[in-house]
Amino acid sequence: MSPVLSLDVPVRDGALVPYANLDYAASAPCLQAVSQAVAEALPAYSSVHRGAGYASQLTTARYEQARHTIKAFARARPDDALVFTRNTTDAMNLLARSLPEGTTAVVFDTEHHATLLPWSAPVRLTPPALPGEALRAADEALAAIEGPALLVVTAASNVTGELWPIAGLAHIAHRHGARIAVDAAQLAPHRPLNVAALDLDYVAFSGHKLYAPFGAGVLIGRRDWLERAEPYLKGGGAVVAVGEQTEWQSDVEARHEAGTPNVLGAIALAAACDHLTSTGWTSLVEEEERLLTRLRTGLAAIDGVHELALWPSDHPRVGIVSFVVDGHTAREVAERLSADHGIGVRDGKFCAHPFVRHLLGVGQGGCDEIGGAVRASIGIGSTEEHVDRLLSALGVLTARRQAA
Repeated sequence: MSPVLSLDVPVRDGALVPYANLDYAASAPCLQAVSQAVAEALPAYSSVHRGAGYASQLTTARYEQARHTIKAFARARPDDALVFTRNTTDAMNLLARSLPEGTTAVVFDTEHHATLLPWSAPVRLTPPALPGEALRAADEALAAIEGPALLVVTAASNVTGELWPIAGLAHIAHRHGARIAVDAAQLAPHRPLNVAALDLDYVAFSGHKLYAPFGAGVLIGRRDWLERAEPYLKGGGAVVAVGEQTEWQSDVEARHEAGTPNVLGAIALAAACDHLTSTGWTSLVEEEERLLTRLRTGLAAIDGVHELALWPSDHPRVGIVSFVVDGHTAREVAERLSADHGIGVRDGKFCAHPFVRHLLGVGQGGCDEIGGAVRASIGIGSTEEHVDRLLSALGVLTARRQAA
């Protein structure tokens, strides 16, 4: 049995074929273990932190256990907070609202919009030509800032899959008395995360990227900024007492999780973390790298297909590849792959408009001037057949153009 939920899809001739899901970087399929964990929790589903009844008490225990499980998965420090959010975007917006007054955010133009847009008047750095240039650019930018600063960076690019030198960037940030916030949405499903060892101040990731598509994400990190911030949401659970003056919760998690939380999303995300941990990262990474090499080698062999990358081709990356096809828009390629071959890929600018424009060499004009690229991404449940089907389909597509 596949570890992820599978699907048969129709193709142009009316047949049903097994879906070749190569769109994990957008939203990963649900793990069987995650689906089972949610199904087991549903009969006792109830409100958390509010009821004395058995179902409420059990659901509260499962919700708080999920918090501990996810912190352990991320290898966070014992005193780190973990606030449940909707996704990485929500988590980064929560952090942006919690910055001390006068804090300057520093962010590269290679970021996903989730980490590019939430900050007020950030210092934006151009895409670095090499990893070492990323370190130098961050060093220079932070040295020029007076007052508190926050370096914001991805751990793995959602466009190219390339791994960023987050340990080195964390060291540079701390040398300047700044903090670092890391978007781990694309790292967490593919590589082990160690917040404490990497000395990261804040990390965010999403369940829907991590085989738990039930609408939950997390912000993990140091408590002090979150403790002093106004509640991200104001409502039930975030307050101790309401009268002429409102007394907000001092507990960070309660302070920023007002209202009835997404309990099933938290349980699902914890189940995914448990599954990845129990499976073991060595086998997962080895299989991903084998399929990724097969995919990239195959793409390079097809005349008219061009992979996009910021850094040299041998730089480490997770299972994400973006490319363009001569003579075809990205949308045309994606539609043909789906309609004719039952293959799912992403096309467009991947919520990273400045970065995609840079990779395509089209300048920094309007958002709609280019059609973007095609992105194929793999993960648990991806197979050689999926990769080979994509390569074969692209070969057919480019051969037709060349024959025309």
